[in-house]
Formats: sequence, structure tokens, C-alpha cells
Amino acid sequence: MKATSLFGGVQFLNIVTSIVRVKFVAVLLGPAGIGIVGLLTSTIGLIASMTNFGLGTSAVRNVSVAAENAEKVRTTVSIVRRLVWITGLLGMFLTFFLSPFLSQITFGNKNYTVAFMAVSITLLLSQLNTGQLVILQGMRKLDYLAKAEIAGMLIALFTSVPLYYQYGIGGIVPAIVISSFLTLFFSWHFASKIHIPTIKLVKPVFKSESLGMLKMGFMLSLSGFITVFASYLLKIFIGRTGGIDEVGFYNAGFAMMNTYVAMIFTAMTTDYYPRLAEVSSDKIATRKTINEQAEIAILVIAPILIGFITFVDWAIILLYSSEFIVIKGMLHWTAVGMFFKTASWVVGFVFLAKGASGIFFWSELISSIYMILLNIIGYKLLGLSGLGISFMIGYFLLFLQNFFVARYKYDFRFGSAFYKIFIIQVIFGLLCFVTMDNVLSPFSYFICLVFLCLSISYSFIELDRRLSLKEILLDLRNKYR
Repeated sequence: MKATSLFGGVQFLNIVTSIVRVKFVAVLLGPAGIGIVGLLTSTIGLIASMTNFGLGTSAVRNVSVAAENAEKVRTTVSIVRRLVWITGLLGMFLTFFLSPFLSQITFGNKNYTVAFMAVSITLLLSQLNTGQLVILQGMRKLDYLAKAEIAGMLIALFTSVPLYYQYGIGGIVPAIVISSFLTLFFSWHFASKIHIPTIKLVKPVFKSESLGMLKMGFMLSLSGFITVFASYLLKIFIGRTGGIDEVGFYNAGFAMMNTYVAMIFTAMTTDYYPRLAEVSSDKIATRKTINEQAEIAILVIAPILIGFITFVDWAIILLYSSEFIVIKGMLHWTAVGMFFKTASWVVGFVFLAKGASGIFFWSELISSIYMILLNIIGYKLLGLSGLGISFMIGYFLLFLQNFFVARYKYDFRFGSAFYKIFIIQVIFGLLCFVTMDNVLSPFSYFICLVFLCLSISYSFIELDRRLSLKEILLDLRNKYR
């Protein structure tokens, strides 16, 4: 909860800066501009997933395991620093030389060839940034990690918005490149405070140590590639079927949802993954850790989702403009699906913590296949709202998939406390969803506010049982009185 509070605060600040940035993008560039940003970043993400070898995840595990041994830490960190340069340069050169092809396949013409050449540098910058974040997260230096993220997002905001204002769509590429430079600068600055010197690596040591990291990372990279490729194909399909504006609406909707939910996911992942990796050899401790995390995750995220369902139309106008209100139905369904995504996310980390990269890969491959099929069918039948429905169905299936695989392989099971919390909060969410879709305003708001208050009260009671929140709040009040 301390890690969640710390990085929840970071993500809250990220939300505020995103509101400002996205509002400017929506007003200055419109749906088409958001669509261009989405297609550019999705394509870069696709190349990154092919070339980064999943080091951002696999290396955290290696650093966490080595954290108690100073010599082992120096060796592991030195290997990570060398690998991120190799993989980053690979991604940069691949993007640069494939720029004409990427422009043609993404936009249907070669007008964006120079744009792809320019943003190719971000593949190297992003991978170098990943190397710094791996060190901070693996060594559990969460305060430095938080400061690096805050500094990067604030400076990036104050540089990108003027570019959009001055150059319009022409400012998209400079904004992406400059933001990548600034993000790397601050992560490098704070990672250097840990003072882990890079040592000279003899070839046999580098080869033996890096192979294990790359083997797991390669499977994670393939998994990431599959996920990003599925998203990429969907955006291409939407663009070909409904036009670039529809891509903008889709990208805006899911960016909006992910911005809020990431406040919880990012905050918890920062501490949860290394902590689960530390106890991964103990079946009982693993089960206990996953259950604790699952309960906390649902208790924290449920009121956010219910509040989102209630005030989504206001949020759309605040973040974008009234032109984007067409995504309201999609976001309602997506919010319900987030309950299942949260549960599947918590369980899915057990495959990474145990180093079962093969299981993780096949799980991602299978889920990506049925999710892209569900998305295509949903969009064909019901447009943007169909994408929200397919999101909910897809993550319900992924929740079942992760649960049964974890039960079969690792004898995992949820405790009765989780089922109770999950069912109660999902019922509150569904009641709010049905109310907003079937009851006229303003009565729908009053009814959903009741459900929101019930959800918050229930979460507070359950969190207080686990963490003594009342005592913590009283201590804080007395401290600052």
C-alpha cells in the first residue's frame, strides 16, 4: 500500500498533466491529429516490442534476485547497461531503414517516411531509459523512480504543448522526440544516485549471464510484440473501415481509460512484481502474496471505475471536447471489463515471477488471437461500442485462462475473501452501468452516486481491516495539527 500510495500520487500527477496535454491535442489537432499520433506511436511500439527483448521486465527480476549481493548487482547492472545499448541501436536502425515501408503500411502512402526516420531515435532513447528504470525498480529505489517519472512528465508537458500550438500536426514528431530525450535525462540522473559502477565484463561471464536474461526476455518480447501487433492491426482495420477519425476516437477512448486505471496498475506493479519474484519459490507465500494483491487491487480500483462510469461524459468533454462524446458507450463497457482485467493482471504476474516465459508467451498469443477477433467482430457489428463489449468479453476469458493455468501449474487458488470483495464490487459497477444506460439524467447521477458511496465505504471498511486506516489517518491528523 505504501508503494501504491507513492506511485498512485505519481500517476495522479500524470493524469493531471495528461488532461492538460490531451486537451490541447484535441483542440489544436482534432480527432485526425490524435489518430496520427496513435498510428505513429503504435508502429514505434510494434518495432520496440520486436527489438527490446523484454528487458524492461526480465532484467527487473535479475536485479531483484541479485539485490543482496553487491558483486552480483554490479555484474547484473553492467550487463543490463550493455544490452540496452545493443537492443536500442537495433530498434533505431531497423525503424530508420524501414521507414518507407512503415509509412506505406500504416498510412497507405509514403508521406510519413521522414516522420518515421525522425522518430527512429526514440527506440534507442526509450531502451536506454528502460535500463535506468530497471535499476531503480530492481533495487527498490521507489522514491528515485517516482521523482524521475514526475520530472520527465512535467518537462515533457511544457515542451510538447507549445509545439502543438505553434506547428499543429507538424509539431507531433518533434514533441515525441523531445519527450523521449527529457524522459531519459531524468531517469539517468536519478539512477546515477545509486552509485553502481559499471565493471569490465569478461566474455564468458557476459555470455552466460546475458543469455538467461535474453532467453526470458525474448519470450516476453515476442509476447509484447503479439499484443502490440494485435493493437496495430486493429487500428489499421478501423482506419480502413471507418476512417482516420474513428482511429482517433478509439485511441482517445482507450488512452483515457488507461490513463486512470494505470494510476493503480503502475503503482502496484512497481512493488508487486519484485516482491512476488522474491517469494516465487515458496508455493504458500506465492499464493498469499497474489491473494493480498488481488484484494487490494479490487478494493482500490472499484470506486475509480464506478466513478468513471458515472461521470464519463463530463470527463470526455473535460479531456477532449463534445465532439468525442461518441465514445461514451465504448468506455462504459470498457470500465466493466476492467474488473476482469485487474483480476487477470494480478494472477498473470505469477508466470513472470517464476520465470515461466513459455507459459506467458502462449498465454499472450492465445489471448491476442481471440481478442483481435472479438474486436473485429465487435466493431463490424456495433462500431465503437462494440469495441468496449469485446474488451469486456476478452478480459473475462483471459481472467479464466490465467486462473486455470495458474491452478494447474502452481496449485494456485483464490481465497474466499477475494471472491466476496470481487462479487460485491462488480455488482455495484453493473448496477451503476445499467442505471446510466437506462435512467434519464439527472436521476441517473443521484442513483449512481449512491452506488459510488457504497463502493467507497465498503472499500474503506475492508482496507481498514487489513491496514488499520483509521489509525493511520488519526496519526496523520495529529502529526500535521
